[in-house]
Amino acid sequence: MGRSLGRQFRWLWAAYAVSTFGTWLAFDAFALIAILALDAGPAEVSVLAAAGLAVGAVVAVPLGPWVEFRRKRPVMIAMDLIRFAALMSVPAAYVLGRLSFAQLLVVAVVVGAADIAFTAAGGACLKALVRSEDLLVANGRFEATTWTATALGPPLGTAAIGLVGPVTSVAANAVSFLLSAVGIRAIGGREPRPARTATRSRFEAGDLLEGWRHILASPALRPLFFNTVLVSGLIMAASPLLAVLMLGDLGFAPWQYGLAFGVPCIGGLIGSRLARPLLARFGRHKVMLTAGTLRACWSFGLAFVHPGPTGLFLVIAVELGLITCMGVFNPVFATYRLEQLPPDRVARTLSAWSITSKATIAAMTGVWGLLAGLTGPRTAIAIAGVLLLATSLLLPRNDRTSRPKNADQAPPERQPLA
Repeated sequence: MGRSLGRQFRWLWAAYAVSTFGTWLAFDAFALIAILALDAGPAEVSVLAAAGLAVGAVVAVPLGPWVEFRRKRPVMIAMDLIRFAALMSVPAAYVLGRLSFAQLLVVAVVVGAADIAFTAAGGACLKALVRSEDLLVANGRFEATTWTATALGPPLGTAAIGLVGPVTSVAANAVSFLLSAVGIRAIGGREPRPARTATRSRFEAGDLLEGWRHILASPALRPLFFNTVLVSGLIMAASPLLAVLMLGDLGFAPWQYGLAFGVPCIGGLIGSRLARPLLARFGRHKVMLTAGTLRACWSFGLAFVHPGPTGLFLVIAVELGLITCMGVFNPVFATYRLEQLPPDRVARTLSAWSITSKATIAAMTGVWGLLAGLTGPRTAIAIAGVLLLATSLLLPRNDRTSRPKNADQAPPERQPLA
């Protein structure tokens, strides 16, 4: 088996695992609740998906600097408890017959903002727990956990909804955040309070933009920022259109649709295991450039999906290739990014990155919905695939690694995202 990263990391990993499985158990749960329990139409479901991301990202803007100068584990526990309380309000209101679309929207915003704050605090927490030389191992374990949860969670959650009711998976997700808080509390040890510099003794308005300023001023981070944000946005924008195409126009059964996206998650496990040996043999820059380029080459093939077994196989093959490349790229990229962050800018930079990514996904999802209405789902998917090919041009062609000031004060970190 792999090397041991210590008891404290194991508790952090356990907290990450349980909340990640909970999140994927509740994948698309709000949309299903809106449709099954509130008779919501396509427009309302789209608003719920996009507004939760967009408004949650805006609400999270001041959270980055707020998190930066506080102990990270109490912040993570607080965000877990906030998510637990917000999500549990949904089954409670459903049982009482008081559930409304407005409540779902508010809960989506609260959970989205808490996700971003947890992400920022989690990165700094891991930075303090894991040695620099063990960071890629930790990233690989988080990546493998993510893809395992992605493969198992949605089918189990959908089955639970069908057997028990539409709010079952939301309740399970809420409980997962409570268990995550328990795991983080169990890490133990003393966490020192982060100190501001002598000239920055209190919160200032400029702190809100510090994360973006650091990203855009860094020749190492800037191209990766634009690349990863656009890749995520384009992949997620095409996802609901592929669902419409497969389940509607092409007549695939729901179980076939689930199979098409569950089986390829094996690629994420394979990629996360390959990342470390590939890095040792070819070097970080070559692995990140190659895997980053290859992950942009697959999605265009989804425009050619057709009915029948061969069409299903095509989707599985395309998704397998895409997810395998992501499984290699993601932990290497996470390690590289976090090595570029000075300890006093970790939370703000990760918050800025996450906020931009979520807002971009929300905006692109809306735009591609309109585009599909004008051109059809297949054409819109093809356009997203062509644009994804172009994102590889944003990857850095040269190794622009720079050692941040005070980098020797703490090892690099990665943010666990629940």
